[in-house]
Amino acid sequence: MVNPLNRPVRVLVAKVGLDGHDRGAKVIAAALRDAGMEVIYTGLRQTPEMVVNAALQEDVDAIGISILSGAHMTVFPKIIARMKEKGMHDVLLTGGGIIPDADMQELQEMGVGKLFPPGTHTRDISDYITGWVASHRNF
Repeated sequence: MVNPLNRPVRVLVAKVGLDGHDRGAKVIAAALRDAGMEVIYTGLRQTPEMVVNAALQEDVDAIGISILSGAHMTVFPKIIARMKEKGMHDVLLTGGGIIPDADMQELQEMGVGKLFPPGTHTRDISDYITGWVASHRNF
């Protein structure tokens, strides 16, 4: 997909809370880099506030949260709330991990973008992010 930004799509990848399993986040970060995106990986044990502040500082187009701890119904709503407080209406919040389908639907109704389960092809993730950014960012 063509990127109308005239610069690489910038994505912040983060692990929020006490979830210490970061292999998937690192795989996704590498795959997004390979797809031509600029990736900022914040590492483990971030708070929602830290994630949103880093996203603002880095002027990202998208935030990707990797979550395996079961805290997705706490983490994503907190991040969405902080993003709204900061006026980040043209930044995608997406992610993946162990998230039941019913919870994915509820999170999407709150404003979270598409969520990806384990085993999703990385090209599907990069295509989704690029497509979302191309159609939602203010140019």
